[in-house]
Amino acid sequence: MRVYGEDKVWKQLNRVGIAVAGCTVKRFIRQLGLSGVRRDKVVLTTVSSANAPCPFDRVNRHLKAEQPNELWVSNFTYLSAWQDLLCSTFVMDFFARRNMGWRVSSSMHTDFVSDAPEQASFDRHASMVRR
Repeated sequence: MRVYGEDKVWKQLNRVGIAVAGCTVKRFIRQLGLSGVRRDKVVLTTVSSANAPCPFDRVNRHLKAEQPNELWVSNFTYLSAWQDLLCSTFVMDFFARRNMGWRVSSSMHTDFVSDAPEQASFDRHASMVRR
């Protein structure tokens, strides 16, 4: 099933050789009581400022590690999936450039974010014991 809004209908009509104005297509679609798919509002989760200090940057952007487990970095991000917001968090050992822990969730709860460092710690400890 194809879902066409006003712009797609106008472009398709012009593509097949029917010259019509975009405003005409919009008027006819409204008169027929049709409408395209409406996307949800964009979820605003962060209001950033270039002048704001970065209080959680414990290494002052000095991203060098001389040995394993010296510097772990983490990231929390989200992306808009088809029906929902998908959140992910990663923990990386900067020396090995390897993801040590990660989690994906459909909610931004604190437990979800703290699970990735726990997984990383467990994985690092288990790999040290196996040696």
